[in-house]
Amino acid sequence: MTRVFLILSLLPLTVAACTPTEQRASVGALGGAAVGAALSSDSDRKKGALIGAAVGAAAVTLIGPAPTPGQCYYRDQYGQRYIAAC
Repeated sequence: MTRVFLILSLLPLTVAACTPTEQRASVGALGGAAVGAALSSDSDRKKGALIGAAVGAAAVTLIGPAPTPGQCYYRDQYGQRYIAAC
């Protein structure tokens, strides 16, 4: 049980230096793994967690962040996307 608490306490450090996109993907993967493990049977819990993690990471990456009201995506002369007020 102490191992679980140690892992849970160190989990935020794994995404501290990531980009926001990578952070969203890791949160999606963790959420998908939790849902996949919860919905699968006892014999297939690991497989359900792996499939859920893959689906969660893919969904968050493909869907992306929800746009905030009053903010628009723009591209500069170098092709980089940025968000600014509309």
